[in-house]
Amino acid sequence: MTRDQFSELVRQYERLVYTVCFQLVRDGPAAEDLTQETFLSAYLHRESMPEGYERQWLARIAANKAKDYLQSTWNRHTVLPGDEGIPPGLAPPTEEIVLERAGTDAIRAAIEGLKEPYQPVCRLCLLEEKSPEEAALALGRPVKTIHTQLSRGKRLLRERLERSETHGNLST
Repeated sequence: MTRDQFSELVRQYERLVYTVCFQLVRDGPAAEDLTQETFLSAYLHRESMPEGYERQWLARIAANKAKDYLQSTWNRHTVLPGDEGIPPGLAPPTEEIVLERAGTDAIRAAIEGLKEPYQPVCRLCLLEEKSPEEAALALGRPVKTIHTQLSRGKRLLRERLERSETHGNLST
């Protein structure tokens, strides 16, 4: 496939690739980046493109790029108000920021107010500083489940603490 042929392929399918990426990541700038990554990958592997199935091949690459993006460490980083744009390796740990902002008592109350399955996971990992592996052993759950519940629990805590900052209490 020549460069001109590939350029025509890009013009023909760029909207499709962008749409696939956007539908999965729900973020315009990220979808634009993923569209570029999709076409770069397609160009580098153009010899393996099945003739007559260009549309499906590009859509699969786009979906895989978007899924990789969604699973990336940077995307899973919990962003708190005021730390947007700071890469996770350079930002202080999320728990540290939250503790500074809300105070230990407010955090403890917010964690104790969580429902199953998030409360015991957050209590062990955030208050007792256990690793997800230790929490998995203590609770008899798979480690992947603990990671998922911890991530969701942190999101619930962040939302609860943000509400408490604006409303002055931890109710709701």
